[in-house]
This record gives sequence, structure tokens and C-alpha cells, in this order.
Amino acid sequence: MIKMYGIKNCDTIKKARQFLEAQGVDFEFIDFRQTPIDRQTLQSFIDGVGWDKLINKRSTTYRNLSDGEKQNITSELTLKNPTLIKRPVLVTKQGVSVGFDKAFYQRLA
Repeated sequence: MIKMYGIKNCDTIKKARQFLEAQGVDFEFIDFRQTPIDRQTLQSFIDGVGWDKLINKRSTTYRNLSDGEKQNITSELTLKNPTLIKRPVLVTKQGVSVGFDKAFYQRLA
């Protein structure tokens, strides 16, 4: 089962969800504001793509961090501020991906 993590009002999430639905791809959407992710799930994201790809450095949340926090992103900080995570996070049998990549999503159909 494919799982998509994000927040429902994110424009990229909306685009990704619409694309998968139009392709007839069955997936579960998890809004991490309503259903916070746990440390194990976060670690699976980190293991899958690494911190550099996982953290959305263009987000308002990231920009509001102190310079010290930006230099030392931790699991605790990310769990407390899940909007630091680049969206969507897609978990498939092929692994973890972040962001909306149309070519990758087409291969799921």
C-alpha cells in the first residue's frame, strides 16, 4: 500500500493527490498535523532520502528557525515542527521519495 504524508492544505499535496487519483492509484493519505508521525516513521524517511532532501528549506517554518537550529536539525525539532518536512513524502514498495515528481508518480500507475 502506498502512503502519502503531508498536510491537506499544501498546494503540492493537492497536485500530487489529484494526479494519483486521476491515474487510479490506490494510496492512503496521512495528514501529519492530524496524525503526527512517530520517531520510527521519521527515521524511515531520513534513512530513505537523507536529511538534506527531507527538510524543506523554503518553508516558513524553516525560515523562522534560529541559525543554530538550522545548523542542527534534529528528530525532536522535526517531530515538533512536521512542516519542516518537504511534501509530499511518498512511501512505496520502491522506497521513500519526497516532493512531486510527475515521472516517478506516473510509474506508480
